[in-house]
Amino acid sequence: MKNFLKIFSFLPALAMMYLIFSMSAQDGMSSASLSIKVAEKAVVIYDKVFDANLSDEQLVHYAQVIHTPIRKLGHMTEYFLLAITVSFPLYVYGMRGIWLMFFAGVICVGFACGDEYHQSFVAGRGPSKRDVLIDSIGVFFGIMIVRIVCWCAIQAAKNRSRSD
Repeated sequence: MKNFLKIFSFLPALAMMYLIFSMSAQDGMSSASLSIKVAEKAVVIYDKVFDANLSDEQLVHYAQVIHTPIRKLGHMTEYFLLAITVSFPLYVYGMRGIWLMFFAGVICVGFACGDEYHQSFVAGRGPSKRDVLIDSIGVFFGIMIVRIVCWCAIQAAKNRSRSD
């Protein structure tokens, strides 16, 4: 039963991989359209929060300015989440330290490389070494967050058991 549950602990990682693959399967125009909508929404939120009273032309201009950083932040975020969903089950089932970083890193960065290769077959898209680097930064931070959170949880459990 325990081995059966181990397999299910990786379902979030598989779901994240599916999401990433699906987003990469969008043609270049659809992908750009989605990210420009996110950039426009971010500028509108900024305008409301800071009461900037931006004109429609300014809203469009600033959305264009932040469009590329929004796309790259999206890359980093999706691979950050992938790294968490890969690393956490590995950590829980006993993989620690450099082996966790190596194994989870190879899985996630390998997936990023494969995903960029996949994009070479999608209309209006292409592979990018820079995107793999950006994805890898998200992977690194995702793995580190898992290590920190799990280490803190273990330390807290040790402290509770000492006080009992």
